Amino acid sequence: MMILPYTLGICLLAVTISMLLCLIRLVTGPSIVDRLLALDTLFLNATCLVVILGIYWATSLMFEGALLMAMLGFVSTAALARYFTTGHVID
Repeated sequence: MMILPYTLGICLLAVTISMLLCLIRLVTGPSIVDRLLALDTLFLNATCLVVILGIYWATSLMFEGALLMAMLGFVSTAALARYFTTGHVID
């Protein structure tokens, strides 16, 4: 009996619920900082979801996609944080 598919199913469910909660915080956040942190966490959860799906489907292409998503999430979070603090992204 293999336990890996059941464990990955539970992980997929947990990450999906976490993404739903982050989406709720993104929409109803009381301040812009809360919305920015929810967006950053949503990027992180999406990256985790892609990694879990890569393990489940046994393909290495999903890991490259997860790396691209992580880089895009970091750059967009840094750019949005700079925009909200100074009013512009590039000096």
